[in-house]
Amino acid sequence: RKAFEAGATIGNDIRCSRFDPEMASTVARNEGAVILMHIKGTPLQMEENPVYKDLFPEITDYLRGSIKIATDEGIPEERIVIDPGIGFGKTPEHNLRIINNLDRFCSLSRPVLVGVSRKSFIGKILDNAPPAGRLEGTAAAVAISVMKGANIVRVHDVGGMVRVVKVADAIRRERIGY
Repeated sequence: RKAFEAGATIGNDIRCSRFDPEMASTVARNEGAVILMHIKGTPLQMEENPVYKDLFPEITDYLRGSIKIATDEGIPEERIVIDPGIGFGKTPEHNLRIINNLDRFCSLSRPVLVGVSRKSFIGKILDNAPPAGRLEGTAAAVAISVMKGANIVRVHDVGGMVRVVKVADAIRRERIGY
């Protein structure tokens, strides 16, 4: 509520209105947009051996349910973005599978956002590189995410990643310019 009063127009709901039942109605009342992110568990225990019976149906069903919660509270579908939650209750291997199969979330007919910037799975791939040493890994993950269907990427190094996205998107669309 305070964020919207201060001028925000979009809410980033990492719990998809499941932990804060007033989130969706607050976004709707303020005519805002919302990013609905998948998380397995809670932030305090989400990294403790996350296990999935079937990764993609579980995430997709969770996001589908979250979209229903949001629309039932009055948020129009066109103001909903989904985020499969890279790093939020996923192993490094889960993260790699999600990025490599992002197009599977297109079935939800909502823009897909990914937040891969400087994530720990990139550090693991790069011989335990610290966050400051993950720029090239982030660029690779961003480029592949765009190629696999990401509409929005959340990053730290905005200037460089804008250029990465421009090139990846041009390749994906097979044309220069919009």
